[in-house]
Amino acid sequence: MGHKLIVLLFSLCSVVIQTNPKQKQQKEKVQEKKTDKPKVTDAKEPSNFNIIKKDSLAPKFPLTEQDSLNDLFQNGIVKQIKKNAHASYYHNKFNGRRTASGKKFDNNKYTAAHKKLPFGTKVRVTNEANGKSVIVEINDRGPFSKVREIDLSRRAFMDISSNKNSGVIIVKLEVVE
Repeated sequence: MGHKLIVLLFSLCSVVIQTNPKQKQQKEKVQEKKTDKPKVTDAKEPSNFNIIKKDSLAPKFPLTEQDSLNDLFQNGIVKQIKKNAHASYYHNKFNGRRTASGKKFDNNKYTAAHKKLPFGTKVRVTNEANGKSVIVEINDRGPFSKVREIDLSRRAFMDISSNKNSGVIIVKLEVVE
């Protein structure tokens, strides 16, 4: 009997709450305010990292193999985002697994993982010790270490590494637009 009375009181309270006109008006006002304001996300980023919008990453013209990287940099097609970044490479056990973007990972392609850059972003990675560079496409999230900035595929890492036995190198990162 007591249980039924509690259920009855609870259902009456919920009916009263649902039909309260003041609350209904307040909810409508809140919804109007939410739709009136544009969505603004101000995340504080480190000063040496520029936030890059995905729309601004579309190439202004198709890139070909004949374009030299220096010409791209001088023409404003490449923007530097980080110096003295630590880069590492993927282990072979990840070969064939799905990345965060949904693509299959291949250690023989020029791909990379970055924490914040949008998928599909082309990044020029330059080894600061020897000046060698490669252009990789971001297709995964990571590295999950506070020290490292980017994880490269094994092929990209070995192309720019001066010491093939090292696991981490210091690089400069530039976004190719």
